[in-house]
Amino acid sequence: MNAKERKAHPVFTGVLKYFPDAIMEVAKVSLAGNQQHHPDKPLHWDRGKSSDELDALARHLIDAGKIDDDGQRHSAKVAWRALANLQKEIEVERNQIKKASEYKIQPGDAGTETAYLL
Repeated sequence: MNAKERKAHPVFTGVLKYFPDAIMEVAKVSLAGNQQHHPDKPLHWDRGKSSDELDALARHLIDAGKIDDDGQRHSAKVAWRALANLQKEIEVERNQIKKASEYKIQPGDAGTETAYLL
């Protein structure tokens, strides 16, 4: 990305300055998830743990405004799942992972159906 393109993406002034508290809550969700699943490893996104972003987002959306059992806000988990889904969509478009046409429908959590990368 060249300088002109970078200036067209105001990450600090267009996102971080708008939503500093919300971004901090999403970061807390990231850390809590890592400590839950990989307490012995550095912070990282283990994409193999869960790939049902939209179903998980919807489940947390039902409890928006409440605190989950792990002390994290359901709304922050909604935002984390939305960002994860958006990241994967962008990667598909960039052909960094399998194309969207290679998504298969598999049984999801609690009898729902969701798209998984196979």
